Order: sequence, then structure tokens, then C-alpha cells
Amino acid sequence: MVSTMKRTVVDDGVTIAYRVFDGVEPAVVVLHGLAGSSREFIDTANGLAGRRVILIDQRGHGHSTTRPADTSRQAYVSDVVAVIGKEASGPVILVGQSMGAHTAMLVTAARPDLVRQLVMLEGNQGGGTADEHRTLGDFFRSWVVPFTDRAEASAALGEGLLERAWIDDLEERADGLHPRFDANVMQATIEAVGEPRWAEWESVEVPTLVVYADGGMFSEEQKTEFVSRGRTVRRMDLTGASHDAHLDAFDQWMSALRSAVADSPAS
Repeated sequence: MVSTMKRTVVDDGVTIAYRVFDGVEPAVVVLHGLAGSSREFIDTANGLAGRRVILIDQRGHGHSTTRPADTSRQAYVSDVVAVIGKEASGPVILVGQSMGAHTAMLVTAARPDLVRQLVMLEGNQGGGTADEHRTLGDFFRSWVVPFTDRAEASAALGEGLLERAWIDDLEERADGLHPRFDANVMQATIEAVGEPRWAEWESVEVPTLVVYADGGMFSEEQKTEFVSRGRTVRRMDLTGASHDAHLDAFDQWMSALRSAVADSPAS
């Protein structure tokens, strides 16, 4: 499928970039995880050929503004609302992975009129410790950039599918290759996700598919509690998959996503 890269400037002056794959509505809007970008979900969009799909680079990521002053959860929610308002003629199927799943859940809680279905891949109500958030920021700050080329980046970061996604998304500048995110912004963003948002989750009334990986980041106890505290929730589990199951368990991920999309026939 051919996509069009678009941009919109939101109220605080931040530019939000997003890819639109044309097709029938209701549209599927997809939100990537922390330090990711819409590029990771191009294969997902292609797997929904014929459906309108919108892949958003959330603020601080991808082709959107790299260093926004506001990294609050509300800012992320407002950005998604703005894009949906511009690109969809009615309620959408809202999909998110990890941090993007958290954003999607908050959008659904705040604006249920814009969402007909919610799909959360490896997401929950939020949490984590200050030490964990700092460690993640330190990891991104440890990258010695710019990289001379992608071979050097691969040697430094590794050759896993997540690392490959980061490497493929590097921005070429005059002095070399740079990540499309700022380490300090990533830490600030995940710190905001750290506040548990049970009230918002428990208020979500739209049909929700929660997808977990057996090798993901959540314990069975966490998964069970999250699902049990939702209202209209269906759970699916992926096997042999990681937290980034959209990359390493793609066929299973697409089967789960298509099951949700099938519940919202094309109009």
C-alpha cells in the first residue's frame, strides 16, 4: 500500500507527523511505543490492505517535533485527538503498543466519542519506578552518536528486531546518523507514564482487545488484574513473542488485530 506522510501543528506549536494509508473507514489509528515511530507499523498497515490506516509519530518521536516542551500524558492525548479530527470521518479503531497503548487507553477514556474499539498490545494502566525510568534514560544517553553508518550502529546496538527498527529509522545528517528521539525526552515521557491511571482504564466502555506476549514485560498477576478491572475486555495471548510482538510475532499479531477490525465492518 502507498502511504502519504502528513503533518499538523497542534496548539502548543509541536508538529505531529503521521502516515495515511487510504482505504475504507472506520479508520485504524496506530500508536507506536516509546522510542519507536510509525515506521515500525508499516507492515501492520499493509496487512490491513483496503482499510484506512493512520500511523502517528507521537510527539518526541519519528518525524514529529523531537524536543517538545510538554511531555505530559495530556499533550500526547491531545495530539491524537487532533489527528483523528483531521483524518477520520467517524469513530476509529484505536491501536497502541506499550507506551502507545497507554496513550490509546487515555484517549479512549477522555474522548469515547472518537473511539469505537480499543486494541492494546503489551500495555497497561502505567507504572514503574523512578530508578527504572532513569535506567531507561541512561541507556539511550549511552548511545555514542552520531553513528558513521548503519553497520556501526548495528555493531553498537545489536542485531535484534527492535534494534533493527531503531537502526532503520536513524536520521541522516551531515555529520552522520542520529536517532529520531532525544534521550531526556524519552525519560520524561516514560516518567509521565509511570503514574498509574486505573480510574481512566476502569472508565473505558468501548470493546477492548488486550494482547499480551508470553515473553513480554508483564507478569501473569499484572495481566489478570488489568483485564479483570476493565469493563468490556477480551484477552489474547501470543506465544514465542516479546514486548515488541508486532516485530517478532507478526503473523500472530496480525491475526489478533484482524479479529478486532472484523468486528467493525467497513462502511
